[in-house]
Amino acid sequence: MRCSRVLIIGASLLMLNPFSACSKSNTKNVPETKALPENKTVTQVKAVSPEVKKAKLVYSKMSGRFKNDIQFKDDAEIESFIADLNEILEEEKTFPENDVSLFYLIDKKHNIGSDYVPAELIPVKQCSLFNVSRNDLSLRKEAYDALKVLSEAALADGIKLMVSSTYRSYTYQTGLFNRYVAQDGVELAERYSARPGTSQHQLGVAVDFGSITDDWGDTKMGKWVYENAAKYGWSLSFPREYEDVTGYMWECWHFRYIGVKACRFQEKWFNNIQQYMLEFINEWNLTE
Repeated sequence: MRCSRVLIIGASLLMLNPFSACSKSNTKNVPETKALPENKTVTQVKAVSPEVKKAKLVYSKMSGRFKNDIQFKDDAEIESFIADLNEILEEEKTFPENDVSLFYLIDKKHNIGSDYVPAELIPVKQCSLFNVSRNDLSLRKEAYDALKVLSEAALADGIKLMVSSTYRSYTYQTGLFNRYVAQDGVELAERYSARPGTSQHQLGVAVDFGSITDDWGDTKMGKWVYENAAKYGWSLSFPREYEDVTGYMWECWHFRYIGVKACRFQEKWFNNIQQYMLEFINEWNLTE
């Protein structure tokens, strides 16, 4: 279930008063300073931390809909957010150094090279844990291991998952996209298919489950995945009514592995919208 937050990020940096200091020539006009009574105290204004300033700067670069959906009520809440963000960034440091981050932002504006192939691809074959739609599937190792854990949990509830699509090479995605363009025209094709180099499938961390049709979400399997995927690190990539954010129509069957902590972080702070979280992390890492 998505966590709906109502928070406000204010541009709350204190502005220095240009008249707070007097020149030497005007000192004679300055009233004599009087000591405060002993029972009076001066309110101390807490300085804004560099990380809060950075968070506000990154936030200012986000889209209008992001700002409408994701808001913070005050600096204290931003500091709480940053504490959680730092945990995610620390986890990112543990990802394999020979491959891209599990939080790699890939979409219509951010791509990956035609020569990119995950460093360690594991074949996804028919087994006791899950079914497969064909015999040439594979996933990045971290995603494959997480798929097994997800599948074990599903089996415990009497459901055997169907894995229908996983890693796709740049070449494969080129052929697939061109086929959809020939079938439906480029404008419609771009709403449901990624151009080569911009697909999450090329990262080897995305899985399409079941029938890859809109009604899959209403099946027993689909409902179970919706309710439980995040517990095992799997995030829905293209939610309903967010085409203007993700660039793609709703896909109830497409889940990306980002890890358990990131799924919790996404739900707590980003209305459970994967794209929002990945965009923020990407911009944070680029901002000095």
